[in-house]
Amino acid sequence: MKITGKDVENVALLARLEVSPDQIDQFSSQLSAVLEYAENLSKVDTEHVAPLAHVLSIQNVMRADVVSPSLPRAAAQQNAPEADNGYFKVPKVVEG
Repeated sequence: MKITGKDVENVALLARLEVSPDQIDQFSSQLSAVLEYAENLSKVDTEHVAPLAHVLSIQNVMRADVVSPSLPRAAAQQNAPEADNGYFKVPKVVEG
C-alpha cells in the first residue's frame, strides 16, 4: 500500500503533530515500507499454527500461598519513631 503525502498530513493533523514538507516525503516512504512489510507477513501460511497469547510458555513463578504466623505487634513497632496504643503514630497530613 502506497502512503501519500496527503495521508501523512491527515495522520499528523489527527495526532496534533507539526510536520514540515520535507518530513512528509520521508514519512510517506517510511510508512509505505512498514505497510509493505506487513503485507508480506500476511502472505505467510499460518493455517497449522496454534494461536498464542504469549510467544514463550509462561507459568506461575510465585510461591505457594501458605499461612504462617505474623510478626508480633511489639516487634513490628520496636523501631517505630512513635507508637500509641498498638498503632503507628505519624504526622497529620490532612487538614480538616
